[in-house]
Amino acid sequence: MNGVLKAAALALLAGGILLLVFGVNAMNSPGSDISRFFTGAPTDRATWMLVGGIAMVVAGLAGLLPAFRKS
Repeated sequence: MNGVLKAAALALLAGGILLLVFGVNAMNSPGSDISRFFTGAPTDRATWMLVGGIAMVVAGLAGLLPAFRKS
């Protein structure tokens, strides 16, 4: 069972990093530049990808740290 939790934590970490990369790319896209010009903020999609990526990375790291896991 411990191996399954470790695999899930690694999957969360990898997915979070992927979302962060996509979020940064979306934030620098022409569509986000146009949105930032008119509203002063990037697109909601870019923002949610960054927020979701950060949450997934934190959850993945928490799952990998021994203090957060119950043996």
